[in-house]
Amino acid sequence: MKKYDYLVVGAGLFGATFAYEAAKRGKHVKVIEKRPHIAGNIYTKEVDGIQVHQYGAHIFHTSNQKIWDYVNQFADFNRYTNSPVANYKGEMYNLPFNMNTFNEMWGVRTPAEALAKIDEQRQEMAGKKPQNLEEQAISLIGRDIYEKLIKGYTEKQWGQKATELPAFIIRRLPVRLTYDNNYFNDSYQGIPMGGYTQIVERMLESDLIDVAVNTDFYDHRDDYLASADKVVFTGPIDQFFDYRLGELQYRSLRFETEEKPVGNYQGNAVINYTDAETPYTRVIEHKHFEFGKGDKGKTIVTREYPADWHRGDEPYYPVNNQENNQLYAKYQELAKEQPNVIFGGRLGQYRYYNMDQVIAAALKTVAKEFDE
Repeated sequence: MKKYDYLVVGAGLFGATFAYEAAKRGKHVKVIEKRPHIAGNIYTKEVDGIQVHQYGAHIFHTSNQKIWDYVNQFADFNRYTNSPVANYKGEMYNLPFNMNTFNEMWGVRTPAEALAKIDEQRQEMAGKKPQNLEEQAISLIGRDIYEKLIKGYTEKQWGQKATELPAFIIRRLPVRLTYDNNYFNDSYQGIPMGGYTQIVERMLESDLIDVAVNTDFYDHRDDYLASADKVVFTGPIDQFFDYRLGELQYRSLRFETEEKPVGNYQGNAVINYTDAETPYTRVIEHKHFEFGKGDKGKTIVTREYPADWHRGDEPYYPVNNQENNQLYAKYQELAKEQPNVIFGGRLGQYRYYNMDQVIAAALKTVAKEFDE
């Protein structure tokens, strides 16, 4: 095999950012990706003139101006504001919890009325230390909102009863005493006009970067490790070490996407289904990410189903409980024995990252690697 300065395993946002920065410094980089496309979970493709988020809704948001300026090199962003809606058995509630939510739930109109209602409901846990997620949620927001907007959604998401989940999962809940449906408090947010895939395409277009999709690192592991001076590995760290210390836990997702012969199916980009009976957690209508752009008589919707993870499934969310974090720490010790391998991204570093955090982590790795 050709000798490269760096082999990057995984063409997601972390790997692509590292490859782009390495090529800027004159390094020859090979990027391999097991999927048939680049861009990882932020991959979008155009259907009926609509940019479809293949792996769930992705809204870029950050308060880090450096990261915002950085990503804007590769795409122009619109002004999309994340304002999901919750459907509980046909009752519709605005998210995050704000005065619109409280008005819809209780009929209250002022912040003082809302606070009084929340305080009244929190009395159920007065003097008690929360022992599980259910008790923690009630201690923060009360029984009504917990039962309608947290319980069913969370149990579907984690695949466990809320009474069996640890309290620390919900350290705090976003509560706004204003009529504001903007989910994020960040200074910047938006969707790249024309989708996310273009960002990674532009990162990887250098003459110093070779890209191969449909290419599994494990098919020729030893050859790949020998093909470059250093390897940037963005897959699961436990898999790299052949699970020798045990499996880290993940949650997976399953997506059902269909075309609908209507111009507007649900009136919002994201609707969460918070009851226990509905098997999916949310429905995404992709055209609303770009304010209705696309075929006027068609729309694309995706239902998102949480799933248990087993080997061979796509791992989406690390389960960062105490047991898994301790196991990851042991894998980190093993990683120190691989000085020519850099582990990165949410799977290589076993943590949940927003997109801006992925870029920030990649740039931090670049700075360390090139002594900047």
